[in-house]
Amino acid sequence: MCEGQFAKIDEEECRRFRAAAELAGRKWNAAILLAGARGARRFSEYRMLVSGISDRLLAARLKELEFEGLIARDVKPTTPVSITYALTPSGRQLITLLHPLVNWSLARTDDASVT
Repeated sequence: MCEGQFAKIDEEECRRFRAAAELAGRKWNAAILLAGARGARRFSEYRMLVSGISDRLLAARLKELEFEGLIARDVKPTTPVSITYALTPSGRQLITLLHPLVNWSLARTDDASVT
């Protein structure tokens, strides 16, 4: 699958790259991670910072990101139950890795407006 300048990358690395890119690029995931990086801890805070996402989809994405080890969920057995979310070190690392993509996108937009 990997061709050209990436021909030296083996198929296992190609599969890992594809899986990682799809996880990061899945609709809403980056926005949810960014909300966590900006301080969201409770479900309502995520909902407020990720405009346009439904409660059902936000719950599903939080569960997926928790399964992937990017978000940690903490349940405190109080009345009512208190649930908070926080980025894991892996989640913070992914946000850091995505930042150059934002810079690339800005540069690309600037290039497009010049031509």
